[in-house]
Amino acid sequence: MGRGPRPVFLARRSYRRRRAMDAVRLLPVPGTLAVLLPALWHPAPRPALAVVWLFGTWAVLIVLTAVLSRHLAPAIEAEEEALTPADDDPAGGR
Repeated sequence: MGRGPRPVFLARRSYRRRRAMDAVRLLPVPGTLAVLLPALWHPAPRPALAVVWLFGTWAVLIVLTAVLSRHLAPAIEAEEEALTPADDDPAGGR
């Protein structure tokens, strides 16, 4: 009896990290739409509302970016350490 096919699922940690990276890549799209939304309010009910919306959206985008960057920071540091060679030679190979 042979073994069946292995599952194709990714590890939970790497799956979540990849989805967080996807969110970082896609965040500018809804951010841009949210910032441009007051341009569709013609005529604007109150111009001050558009200003509040703009700065509120800006604040939410900053918070989302901070949360996602904190979530991804350990993974990015681990990748950078893996990519940089160990500098054992102080002369730089000369």
